[in-house]
Amino acid sequence: MCGFAGFWQPFKPLGQTKAAQTAADMASRIIHRGPDDQGVFTAEDGSYAVGFRRLAIVDLSDAGHQPMISACRRYAMAFNGEIYNAEELRPALLARGHIFRGHSDTEALLEHIAAFGLAATLEQLIGMFALALWDLKHRKLVLVRDRIGIKPLYLWQQSGTLLFASTPKAFFGHPHFEPKINGNALHGYLRFGYLPGQDSIFERARKVAPGTWLEIDSPDHIKEHRFWQFPAPTSRTPQNEPRSIAELSGELQALIGDAVKRRMLADVPLGAFLSGGIDSSTVVAMMCEQSASPIQTFSIGFREAEFDEAPHARAVAHHLGTEHHELYVGAADALSLVPDLAQWFDEPFADSSALPTLLLSQTTQQHVTVALSGDGGDELFGGYKRYWEIADLFGKTQAIPKPLRHAGAMGLRGLSPLLNQAETLALSMSARFRPGFRARKLADLLTREPRWLMRNVVGHWQSPEKLALRGQEHIDPVWLNGQYNNDPTTLVSDLQYADSVTYLTEDILTKLDRASMAVGLEARVPLLDHRIVEFCWRLPAAIRSRRTPAKFLLRQVLDRYVPAELIDRPKQGFSVPIHTWLRGPLKDWAAHLLDPKRLSNAGLIDPAIAQRYWQQHLKGQADWRYPLWNLLMFEAWRETWMTTPEPKTPKPTTRVLSEPGRLRANHPTMST
Repeated sequence: MCGFAGFWQPFKPLGQTKAAQTAADMASRIIHRGPDDQGVFTAEDGSYAVGFRRLAIVDLSDAGHQPMISACRRYAMAFNGEIYNAEELRPALLARGHIFRGHSDTEALLEHIAAFGLAATLEQLIGMFALALWDLKHRKLVLVRDRIGIKPLYLWQQSGTLLFASTPKAFFGHPHFEPKINGNALHGYLRFGYLPGQDSIFERARKVAPGTWLEIDSPDHIKEHRFWQFPAPTSRTPQNEPRSIAELSGELQALIGDAVKRRMLADVPLGAFLSGGIDSSTVVAMMCEQSASPIQTFSIGFREAEFDEAPHARAVAHHLGTEHHELYVGAADALSLVPDLAQWFDEPFADSSALPTLLLSQTTQQHVTVALSGDGGDELFGGYKRYWEIADLFGKTQAIPKPLRHAGAMGLRGLSPLLNQAETLALSMSARFRPGFRARKLADLLTREPRWLMRNVVGHWQSPEKLALRGQEHIDPVWLNGQYNNDPTTLVSDLQYADSVTYLTEDILTKLDRASMAVGLEARVPLLDHRIVEFCWRLPAAIRSRRTPAKFLLRQVLDRYVPAELIDRPKQGFSVPIHTWLRGPLKDWAAHLLDPKRLSNAGLIDPAIAQRYWQQHLKGQADWRYPLWNLLMFEAWRETWMTTPEPKTPKPTTRVLSEPGRLRANHPTMST
């Protein structure tokens, strides 16, 4: 697990020395992703360079140093992630006479690409990865991102210059980078609390899409290739003969077991996050089955009982015999991290569970360097209640004749403002459960498809165009095209799919990557092994999306390891009480960020609307925790990155490779 950053500007080469300094400067801004080592590769004329920060996990020797040049001297690669089947790539290379320098997965990956080509190699990979591959022979750049989008990769283009990096903060190290806010992306962020799709908060920047490799002949000519796509929902299995639940759960158990086993390979201490829920408990149970010594597990507890899952994790840990670590925190612990969120999350990010995830990563990193996580189980196995709530409502409304549905929707939209005025009768309710909100949702349900409804249910600002003063919202086609029939289970399956290609990648995995890498911890997600994903989406919808018990097939696996009474409980989530914090210890911080004059000067957010929401929340007239947190995280990010001098990072010691592939005798210190 690492980070890299680089550039290509063929029409204005910098020369090797300046190119190396620039690439090192870019990489120094993501030193937290790789505190163990740094290297730089430069083209002979200085038109291309890439800097690398290493978190050493496999092959801790110099044989794992990056950027790495292939034995044939044609390719130079910077690689972030882990290839879990690297050993299976080696036999074909050994048969061709290749002599390995070490046992790193980076070398196996690079040499397999050199021998068999990129496309053939990508088909075989099991892992999480982002890489930059420079072809010295044809002077061509290739950028690749893994199938699910577990590891991040961004690029930025402008007039003959292309920048690329694991995260956008590295762009600030290049003199051509112009940090301008993308007004269109801001709309999407305000709705969801994360940057959807390939959007970046910066103009001219975008994410490389999951399962994609970009063939770049010049900074202005990019060809996109898709090597994997998230499987579309299906309501039946492709097998000719129906298979029993026992057979399917057995196959799933074998797949998870193999995925976990592969992710337990490391040359550093390893453990796991454990919440006591179905997903993490399954992962830990599989780890315990394959380990001769107790697995180290980590959980976080809150002194507020309604947010505390630690006792459940403790019970599962005791049953499985792990070496368990707990961190109990109060409001002060979480609040102390709020000012730093914008620093670690290079772009605005408003999932408040980032706070406990950061705290958990901090305590875990004190004991291990790698942690397995149960992320992905809710999306794959239908763990969110909203799927069935939407399906139930949709089924009921479809029984109403279409003309009546449209008339009812008009009436509800007219009634909604009146209900908003009466909502002081329900001050304790979250905004999304109050009458005016529900009236608007019901109006949408009467006339919209379920995916569109879910887009609004999971959204925080329902009309971002009224708040944001620039740009317009781009609607991802995934929210418009669904597959519906009279079977509610099929509809639920479709909603799972929409979540999997949006929320999972851009929120859940973004949170896990940034929070863990902030402290130099590698987080691995075995449930998102692409083989498990493909298996799940080949299942009949009636099995994959079964209503009770939740995550039916995964429960069949877990029941073989953990008693049901330790798991059966309402889903809590990983949340914090931001609604009360905003009226208490965070009040002054929020008031500063939402100051009307400050917002007016920036010209991005309507200060009148922001103040109306803020004052209603302060007075207890409404609970606007989610829309306000979205707005506050954007303003905190803007203040950190756009209105003050950029935060500086420690000066790294850099090993520089020039294009012929020789390590320079001197190890110069590059300035930040």
